[in-house]
Amino acid sequence: MARQTSHVIVQHDDAGPKKPVRPRDPVASGERDAAHNRMASHNYFLLEKFEAGVALRGTEVKSIREGKANLRDSYGLVKDGEALLLNLHIGPYSHGNMANHDETRTRKLLLHREEVRKLLQKTQIKGHTLIPTRLYFRNGRVKCELAVAKGKQDWDKRETEKRREGDREARAAVNASKHRMGR
Repeated sequence: MARQTSHVIVQHDDAGPKKPVRPRDPVASGERDAAHNRMASHNYFLLEKFEAGVALRGTEVKSIREGKANLRDSYGLVKDGEALLLNLHIGPYSHGNMANHDETRTRKLLLHREEVRKLLQKTQIKGHTLIPTRLYFRNGRVKCELAVAKGKQDWDKRETEKRREGDREARAAVNASKHRMGR
Protein backbone atom coordinates (compact mmCIF):
# COMPACT_ATOMS: atom_id res chain seq x y z
CA MET A 1 0.00 0.00 0.00
CA ALA A 2 1.35 3.43 -0.96
CA ARG A 3 2.13 6.02 1.68
CA GLN A 4 0.45 9.39 1.59
CA THR A 5 3.09 12.13 1.17
CA SER A 6 1.01 15.26 1.66
CA HIS A 7 -1.73 16.09 4.08
CA VAL A 8 -4.85 17.94 3.19
CA ILE A 9 -6.06 20.17 6.01
CA VAL A 10 -9.78 20.69 6.02
CA GLN A 11 -11.10 23.66 8.00
CA HIS A 12 -14.34 23.03 9.79
CA ASP A 13 -16.66 26.00 9.82
CA ASP A 14 -18.22 26.26 13.25
CA ALA A 15 -21.84 27.17 12.83
CA GLY A 16 -22.12 28.12 16.51
CA PRO A 17 -22.95 31.62 17.68
CA LYS A 18 -20.03 34.04 17.40
CA LYS A 19 -19.18 36.51 20.10
CA PRO A 20 -19.60 40.14 18.94
CA VAL A 21 -16.29 41.94 18.56
CA ARG A 22 -16.13 45.05 20.74
CA PRO A 23 -14.15 47.95 19.24
CA ARG A 24 -10.91 48.75 21.05
CA ASP A 25 -10.61 51.91 23.10
CA PRO A 26 -9.15 54.70 20.90
CA VAL A 27 -6.72 55.77 23.65
CA ALA A 28 -5.39 52.23 24.17
CA SER A 29 -5.03 51.60 20.42
CA GLY A 30 -3.07 54.83 19.92
CA GLU A 31 -5.67 56.57 17.76
CA ARG A 32 -6.20 59.34 20.32
CA ASP A 33 -3.85 61.00 22.82
CA ALA A 34 -4.18 59.87 26.42
CA ALA A 35 -3.38 63.38 27.66
CA HIS A 36 -2.63 66.69 25.97
CA ASN A 37 -1.06 69.81 27.50
CA ARG A 38 -3.03 72.62 25.88
CA MET A 39 -1.52 75.30 28.10
CA ALA A 40 2.00 74.49 26.90
CA SER A 41 1.62 76.29 23.57
CA HIS A 42 -0.09 79.20 25.34
CA ASN A 43 2.60 79.70 28.00
CA TYR A 44 5.72 78.69 26.02
CA PHE A 45 7.35 78.91 22.61
CA LEU A 46 7.81 75.22 21.71
CA LEU A 47 11.16 75.05 19.93
CA GLU A 48 12.03 71.37 19.38
CA LYS A 49 10.14 68.16 20.15
CA PHE A 50 11.40 64.76 21.31
CA GLU A 51 9.65 61.42 21.87
CA ALA A 52 10.48 59.51 25.05
CA GLY A 53 9.21 56.39 26.73
CA VAL A 54 8.06 56.62 30.33
CA ALA A 55 8.95 54.09 33.05
CA LEU A 56 5.61 53.31 34.68
CA ARG A 57 4.04 50.80 37.04
CA GLY A 58 1.14 48.58 35.96
CA THR A 59 -1.63 50.53 37.66
CA GLU A 60 -0.29 53.76 36.14
CA VAL A 61 -0.62 52.37 32.61
CA LYS A 62 -4.17 51.21 33.35
CA SER A 63 -5.07 54.65 34.75
CA ILE A 64 -3.68 56.35 31.64
CA ARG A 65 -5.84 54.03 29.51
CA GLU A 66 -8.83 55.21 31.57
CA GLY A 67 -7.84 58.81 30.75
CA LYS A 68 -6.72 59.86 34.25
CA ALA A 69 -3.45 61.59 33.28
CA ASN A 70 -2.89 65.34 33.62
CA LEU A 71 0.16 67.13 32.15
CA ARG A 72 -0.74 70.65 33.27
CA ASP A 73 1.95 71.40 35.90
CA SER A 74 4.50 68.79 34.82
CA TYR A 75 7.99 69.47 33.51
CA GLY A 76 11.11 67.57 32.54
CA LEU A 77 14.56 67.66 34.11
CA VAL A 78 17.94 66.22 33.16
CA LYS A 79 19.89 65.18 36.26
CA ASP A 80 22.88 62.84 36.68
CA GLY A 81 22.67 61.66 33.06
CA GLU A 82 18.98 60.74 33.41
CA ALA A 83 15.89 62.48 32.08
CA LEU A 84 13.07 62.72 34.64
CA LEU A 85 9.44 63.79 34.45
CA LEU A 86 8.19 65.65 37.53
CA ASN A 87 4.64 66.51 38.69
CA LEU A 88 2.90 64.33 36.09
CA HIS A 89 -0.42 63.56 37.77
CA ILE A 90 -1.83 60.10 37.08
CA GLY A 91 -5.00 59.43 39.05
CA PRO A 92 -5.47 56.19 41.01
CA TYR A 93 -6.58 53.11 39.10
CA SER A 94 -10.28 52.45 39.69
CA HIS A 95 -9.83 48.69 40.30
CA GLY A 96 -6.54 49.06 42.18
CA ASN A 97 -5.95 47.97 45.75
CA MET A 98 -3.82 49.36 48.56
CA ALA A 99 -0.70 48.85 46.39
CA ASN A 100 -1.90 51.57 43.98
CA HIS A 101 0.71 54.04 42.72
CA ASP A 102 1.63 57.46 44.12
CA GLU A 103 -0.14 60.03 41.93
CA THR A 104 2.64 62.60 41.36
CA ARG A 105 5.83 60.59 41.80
CA THR A 106 8.94 61.40 39.74
CA ARG A 107 9.05 59.18 36.66
CA LYS A 108 12.07 58.28 34.56
CA LEU A 109 12.06 59.09 30.86
CA LEU A 110 13.50 56.42 28.57
CA LEU A 111 15.85 58.04 26.07
CA HIS A 112 19.11 57.13 24.37
CA ARG A 113 22.24 58.55 25.97
CA GLU A 114 22.83 60.83 22.96
CA GLU A 115 19.30 62.25 23.24
CA VAL A 116 19.78 62.92 26.97
CA ARG A 117 23.02 64.75 26.16
CA LYS A 118 21.20 66.89 23.52
CA LEU A 119 18.43 67.72 25.98
CA LEU A 120 20.97 68.69 28.63
CA GLN A 121 22.70 71.08 26.20
CA LYS A 122 19.41 72.66 25.12
CA THR A 123 18.05 73.12 28.64
CA GLN A 124 21.24 74.75 29.95
CA ILE A 125 20.47 77.81 27.80
CA LYS A 126 18.91 80.51 30.00
CA GLY A 127 15.11 80.50 29.88
CA HIS A 128 14.79 77.06 28.24
CA THR A 129 13.04 74.13 29.89
CA LEU A 130 11.48 70.74 29.08
CA ILE A 131 7.70 70.64 28.89
CA PRO A 132 5.65 67.49 28.13
CA THR A 133 3.09 68.31 25.44
CA ARG A 134 1.24 65.02 25.07
CA LEU A 135 1.02 61.47 26.40
CA TYR A 136 -0.01 58.68 24.03
CA PHE A 137 0.26 54.96 23.28
CA ARG A 138 2.44 53.55 20.51
CA ASN A 139 2.51 49.75 20.06
CA GLY A 140 1.08 49.30 23.56
CA ARG A 141 3.77 51.45 25.22
CA VAL A 142 3.23 54.85 26.82
CA LYS A 143 5.18 57.61 25.09
CA CYS A 144 5.61 61.24 26.08
CA GLU A 145 6.26 64.05 23.62
CA LEU A 146 8.67 66.53 25.23
CA ALA A 147 9.31 70.00 23.90
CA VAL A 148 12.27 72.25 24.58
CA ALA A 149 10.39 75.43 25.45
CA LYS A 150 11.07 79.08 26.17
CA GLY A 151 8.65 80.92 28.43
CA LYS A 152 6.38 83.60 26.96
CA GLN A 153 5.97 87.03 28.48
CA ASP A 154 2.46 88.56 28.77
CA TRP A 155 3.04 90.73 25.70
CA ASP A 156 4.08 87.61 23.73
CA LYS A 157 0.79 85.97 24.67
CA ARG A 158 -1.20 89.05 23.58
CA GLU A 159 0.72 89.19 20.29
CA THR A 160 0.04 85.50 19.61
CA GLU A 161 -3.66 85.96 20.40
CA LYS A 162 -3.84 89.00 18.11
CA ARG A 163 -2.23 87.04 15.25
CA ARG A 164 -4.59 84.11 15.83
CA GLU A 165 -7.61 86.45 15.80
CA GLY A 166 -6.44 88.04 12.53
CA ASP A 167 -6.04 84.61 10.92
CA ARG A 168 -9.52 83.63 12.10
CA GLU A 169 -11.07 86.80 10.61
CA ALA A 170 -9.23 86.30 7.30
CA ARG A 171 -10.42 82.70 7.12
CA ALA A 172 -14.01 83.80 7.84
CA ALA A 173 -13.81 86.45 5.09
CA VAL A 174 -12.51 83.91 2.56
CA ASN A 175 -15.24 81.43 3.47
CA ALA A 176 -17.90 84.18 3.22
CA SER A 177 -16.66 85.20 -0.25
CA LYS A 178 -16.66 81.56 -1.41
CA HIS A 179 -20.18 81.20 -0.09
CA ARG A 180 -21.35 84.31 -2.01
CA MET A 181 -19.64 83.12 -5.22
CA GLY A 182 -21.33 79.73 -4.96
CA ARG A 183 -24.87 81.21 -5.11
